[in-house]
Amino acid sequence: MRLIGLDPGLQRTGWGVIESVGSRLIHIANGHVATDPARDLAVRLKQLYDGLTEILLVHQPDQAAVEETFVNKNPVSTLKLGQARGVVLLVPAMAGIPVAEYAPNKIKKSVVGVGHAAKEQIHHMVGVLLPAIVINGPDAADALAVAICHAHHAGSRRALAGAAQ
Repeated sequence: MRLIGLDPGLQRTGWGVIESVGSRLIHIANGHVATDPARDLAVRLKQLYDGLTEILLVHQPDQAAVEETFVNKNPVSTLKLGQARGVVLLVPAMAGIPVAEYAPNKIKKSVVGVGHAAKEQIHHMVGVLLPAIVINGPDAADALAVAICHAHHAGSRRALAGAAQ
């Protein structure tokens, strides 16, 4: 199963594609989609839409997972992040790809084993779980963590479904 993890952001949305083969995880690609902060919000959202659409066309994931976001202290920033997150959820849904959402603490617990792990711990464990990987920045590392979390939870759901039959 090929999975894409997405870490929403208006300035940079991280993405990471992995394959889950049994209990084995294989890194395919990672990076981020950046928008031009000098442009209007509508143009930036289109840049995000276009970038993510291209990534889905290139990597053909079977499923997508998106990190849920918390409210920021600045309501304007929160609103803009929410709009970017809407695009991040929309692009795979429009491509017919199922989308799961995970809270940050659930992602951290799945990858590190602790729900309040520091970013450095998460990035280190992504490297451990996907050996010899070159991570293209912190947003991509976060997105790979989302994909790893989804692989673990999707695998558990498949095992439970198989046991119920």
